[in-house]
Amino acid sequence: MEAVVEGLWSLAEEAELRRDYGAAAKCLESLLQCGASLLPLVEIRTRLRLAHLLLSRSHNLNHAKAHLERALLLLSSARSAALHLKLSAHSLLARCYHLIGAIPSQKHILLRALDLLSSSAAGGSLPPAATLLWSANFYSHLASTLVIDGDHPGALSALSSGFTAAAELRSSELQLFFAASALHVHLLHWEDPPSVEATVRQCLELWESIPFDQHYIGLFFYNELLQTFYLLRICDYKGAAQHVEKLDAAMKSEQQKVQHVKELIAELNSVNRNLFQSNLQRRERLSLYEKQGQLQEQLRMATGVDSTNKLLDLDDKLLLAPPPMDGEWLPRGAVSALVDLMVVMLGRPKGVFKECGRRIQSGLQLIYEELAKLGVVDGRREVDLQHSAIWMAGLYLMLLMQFLENKVAVELTRSEFVEAQEALVQMKDWFVRFPTILQGCESTIEMLRGQYAHSVGCFHEAAFHFIEATKLTESKSVQSMCHVYAAVSYICIGDAESSSKALDLVGPVFRIMDSFVGVREKTCIIFVYGLLLMRQHNLQEARIRLASGLKIAHQQLGNIQLVSQYLTILGTLALQLHDTGQAREILKSSLTLAKTLYDVPTQIWVLSVLTALYREIGERGNEMENSEYERKKEDDLQKRLSEAHSRIHHLELIEKVMVKVQPLHEVAIRKAVAGPSANIDLDIPESVGLPYPQPAASASRLGEFDLVRRGKMKM
Repeated sequence: MEAVVEGLWSLAEEAELRRDYGAAAKCLESLLQCGASLLPLVEIRTRLRLAHLLLSRSHNLNHAKAHLERALLLLSSARSAALHLKLSAHSLLARCYHLIGAIPSQKHILLRALDLLSSSAAGGSLPPAATLLWSANFYSHLASTLVIDGDHPGALSALSSGFTAAAELRSSELQLFFAASALHVHLLHWEDPPSVEATVRQCLELWESIPFDQHYIGLFFYNELLQTFYLLRICDYKGAAQHVEKLDAAMKSEQQKVQHVKELIAELNSVNRNLFQSNLQRRERLSLYEKQGQLQEQLRMATGVDSTNKLLDLDDKLLLAPPPMDGEWLPRGAVSALVDLMVVMLGRPKGVFKECGRRIQSGLQLIYEELAKLGVVDGRREVDLQHSAIWMAGLYLMLLMQFLENKVAVELTRSEFVEAQEALVQMKDWFVRFPTILQGCESTIEMLRGQYAHSVGCFHEAAFHFIEATKLTESKSVQSMCHVYAAVSYICIGDAESSSKALDLVGPVFRIMDSFVGVREKTCIIFVYGLLLMRQHNLQEARIRLASGLKIAHQQLGNIQLVSQYLTILGTLALQLHDTGQAREILKSSLTLAKTLYDVPTQIWVLSVLTALYREIGERGNEMENSEYERKKEDDLQKRLSEAHSRIHHLELIEKVMVKVQPLHEVAIRKAVAGPSANIDLDIPESVGLPYPQPAASASRLGEFDLVRRGKMKM
């Protein structure tokens, strides 16, 4: 029987090398179903191996769970020499429970594993280094579980214990992993700014102490992206840009390396298949073995990985840490898309629309390909997803929505209303098909419907959607910004009642504007407050407030659209105060910025003020020339608006009705995609990292909020 066991194990390994995972599973299953009495350790090893294969390469989570639970039952009576198998079984079962959404069971099995480690350490059953490494692994799992439960202090405590174990191991890479994970928790649950800053500094110091090692390139991307999120959160866009440049260069280099590795692996797979042929001549076989050795050596040189088995997953994973923690934060494709998204978010406020468009298209194409692999194709809905695919599909769907959100923002800025309309309709359709997974996007969709309605001159509808958006989010920042947007729409309506409503919305957020992290909200609140002061004919106070807001917008945000709008309103104020020299200078600067952004409504607004300026100072020629240019721009805008209004989806987007979705009763989906809330943007899967909700620190929310445009020229 021993020969049969060894033979089937070898056949399973050979099938894995050929990437024939079905055949590998059949070999292991046939051993368990052969009817012969297997030694307990043989059965345990076989079940663990089969469960790992099912978890990694199939959607058959229930069978994997059954094998792991049976293996643990057998291990309960096994001798202490099988401790490493017990630990492996606990780790795999925790991962399985995570994938099926059984969070209480996952937490229970992790606490059992830590108790087992504690007792084994006291008895000296494991070497100290192995004990510490397993402890780090289980604390990482536990932190993920506690984040899902909304226990952020507990998660930070677990990560602190993991960091201590990593320090005792003297592993700088592992220490950085735990420090970065703690930073991630702080970004999810921003309560203590000094602690966040201390964790950021700790991550930077640890990274500086580590020689750059391509083997853990995933740790580089994880740390750099978290640093970028932090800097965007505090509105340090210059600092964030430096990190994004490093990320972009590293991703391009990594893609080239991966392509080379894929070519080597494909060639090695071909050689391996040829070696299984039975009719090879001795010389041919020797030549193939020599070629196999050369390719394996080239792969080792290119990747730093010694094990041939580990090379199977190399092109798929951005590794974060050593075994047994050799998992990833996000899949390679998601990280690549996220880097593109960061480039878009930093480029959009500067008006770098050509590059933004290229990155949006690249990101969307990648995401559509990954979703197709998961079975998310035309007509498929939430209830059609394989359970094991829910988490990954949710991840790519959230990234998809963020790319579409940025596309809507770019197209509205460029006054390409039809393109913005199409992207927004796509967001709405995806939400209707996946309402549970994309629950956190509902507020964003309403806010974008408001921005679209405002941009095409439907101010009553815009205000409605902005107010509705505030009811769909718990984020104070997003609620405040939606109140600001609604106030602008009310101001543009122009009557006394609407102005009163605008004041009612702006007053409360003006009083708390210094409480927000960063200055993004403050600059927009000051802008609208300045508009209201002008309505009240308090021109000097408006000028002082707006000048302070302009300074912040220019120095800290780098958002040239907002700067252009500030300049335009300040130019208008200067004209009303008869400071024509300053008005001319300010308005010309504003017009230059508006042209850079292809922002037609703001251009018209500036041109109308310039026309009034030339009329006041008696420059008839400039007045006529400027008025003619303004008329051409008005004609251009009206043509764009007419085209948008004529489209079939226009009324659907602006109507004062919330998006309706088919009610679902899929408890399993909710468990799989939602922690304490379903506002998920960027999650961390599997055995490493911290999965689940990121309502306040998502990539899309970390971007700047552009003021809704058009209509302000009616001031």
